[in-house]
Amino acid sequence: MRYQQTIASPITCTGVGLHSGQPVTMTLLPAPPNTGVVFLRKAGGSAIPLGATISNLVATELCTAISSAGTQIKTIEHVLAALCGLGVDNVYIEIDAGEVPVMDGSAGPFVRLIKAAGIVPQNRAQRFLKIMQPIEIMDRGRRVVIEPAPTPKVTYTIAYDHPLIGTQSYEYECSADSFERDIADARTFGFLKEVEALWSRGLGKGGSLDNTVVLSDDDVINQSGLRFQDEFVRHKVLDLVGDLSLLGMPFIGHVKAERSGHALHTSLVNQILRRPDCWVLLSLDDQPTLAERPLVQPSTAYHSSALTAPVASV
Repeated sequence: MRYQQTIASPITCTGVGLHSGQPVTMTLLPAPPNTGVVFLRKAGGSAIPLGATISNLVATELCTAISSAGTQIKTIEHVLAALCGLGVDNVYIEIDAGEVPVMDGSAGPFVRLIKAAGIVPQNRAQRFLKIMQPIEIMDRGRRVVIEPAPTPKVTYTIAYDHPLIGTQSYEYECSADSFERDIADARTFGFLKEVEALWSRGLGKGGSLDNTVVLSDDDVINQSGLRFQDEFVRHKVLDLVGDLSLLGMPFIGHVKAERSGHALHTSLVNQILRRPDCWVLLSLDDQPTLAERPLVQPSTAYHSSALTAPVASV
């Protein structure tokens, strides 16, 4: 249990979008209690607000995206993971393009920006969603479940037919220190033989060896190699942390993911909000109370037939 937090001062970064390849400038700004994470898409002399909530989710390939009033922002999962991982609850994100900058392909640069800006507590208790009954999503051999647990925890397993990956599992005890040390710097990855196929679909135009771990049939092409021996599964944990932040508050429970991805992660968020009988809300100010209704209307962006992210996706 803790109080809500925001950043102490504005901070800016520049880069390119992973899929669009377009230049982008993004500024994180302090926000008052109960704001949540709100993107401000600059257009002309105005800014269109888009809350990072499941109700604004839209279906996209190989990333997480939100849309409102005809405006879309893509590839939001890494900056959301950095904010969630460090416990920043309220922030405005001003952005002048339709995609978050990829930076080095991880959440590490965002973590360092946020820490440089400073994190400050606010005078409002943070609510936590505590899981009381398991909730599970399955789709063609892929699975994600959240179960009751005394603390937030993630166990992720991936399986790829590649000699450097194979089957990898990682157990993450959620905390700011652990996120910064063990998860934040794990980069997105992709397969060289899939690059042309991505380009043909208008994806991956900003990808390079500076922001993506690229795999040939039997090796890593990047001269710098891997940051962790199991960097691949750690990056999947990073994506999951960002996607689950669309709940709008931290969770207390154990998430177990097997060969999952963005679509299944966000489908779990939808299902949690549709099942208020499976959780309670906790805060410093309140005794545990059964929620009577979802806090955010679940999205209709994903259906079971749409949970088909390519195996070779980032």
